[in-house]
Amino acid sequence: MPATPTPAVQLDGVSCHFGSVRAVDGVDLAIAPGEFFTLLGPSGSGKTTCLRMIGGFTLPTAGRILIGGEDVSMRPPYARPVNTVFQDYALFPHMSIRDNVAYSLMVKKVPRPERERRAEELLELVRLPGVGARRPAQLSGGQRQRVALARALINEPQLLLLDEPLGALDLKLREQMQTELKLLQRTLGITFLFITHDQHEALSMSDRIGVFNDGRLEQVGAPHEVYNAPATRFVAQFVGAANVLDGEAARQWAGAPAAMLRPERIRFGADRGARASGTVSEVQYFGAFTRVRVECNGAGPAVQLQADLPEGAGSPAPLTGERVHLHWDEHAVHRLAGALE
Repeated sequence: MPATPTPAVQLDGVSCHFGSVRAVDGVDLAIAPGEFFTLLGPSGSGKTTCLRMIGGFTLPTAGRILIGGEDVSMRPPYARPVNTVFQDYALFPHMSIRDNVAYSLMVKKVPRPERERRAEELLELVRLPGVGARRPAQLSGGQRQRVALARALINEPQLLLLDEPLGALDLKLREQMQTELKLLQRTLGITFLFITHDQHEALSMSDRIGVFNDGRLEQVGAPHEVYNAPATRFVAQFVGAANVLDGEAARQWAGAPAAMLRPERIRFGADRGARASGTVSEVQYFGAFTRVRVECNGAGPAVQLQADLPEGAGSPAPLTGERVHLHWDEHAVHRLAGALE
């Protein structure tokens, strides 16, 4: 039986407390070598503190942090096989792009011809050939982000930490960089630990996602698992739009104290066989789909549901005030563990 590979990153009971604030509280996590792993959560949930502990910028209050099987819990950042890319790029404005990328090699006193050669190779890798002589102010935001990536990669780290690196970019550029980052990670085979509060980034880029809330990991799984089978109410509501049900609605439609129904799983149809009926209270157009909110006030539970009608579905969206009938498959309703808060 083949041996299980040593995790690229392992957290054993890791906590970080600032006085009475438990920023990270007893986290256990193992990230596989070569994995694109994302920590997802709202601001203040603990994900960035977790990344800072792995990078050595913040020391844990309790627990162990292992990188490649070695305990690095108390090592300074420069003594860890890790580099970090930040949202603000942190480039030296007075230095050329080439010297920015090669800066760590200059600190290590690598001869200039060698460090310039390696810098140019990295700029080629991140699709920025020919910009080495420019200054950061002469590049766009997306180009500066690629320079920051090249600089972080030049030391060939075992692990690359990315702290909301796309947060300052506009939507189109952010989507382009998502594709490029994933391609770069596959090309290099380096373990990426990506931090974001953007659920769409996490779902589209990650091999696995860890959802943070209030200092703890609420769920770890592949994107489709986290989206389709959330473990908790928080995960259901934070990752994508969701109709979270409790009370009579959850009991009738799921046989459970708590359940979730994604808006895109609901269809409009005839009265016969409908699982719920109600009156449209709001219609919002989003381009790819139209979101319809329905006040269910007929037979069955009294509850508000939102349903997404895809563009090009073949039938127009209902109007506000219109009576509608809602259908969904039985397996579309996902039971949530435990009663809702």
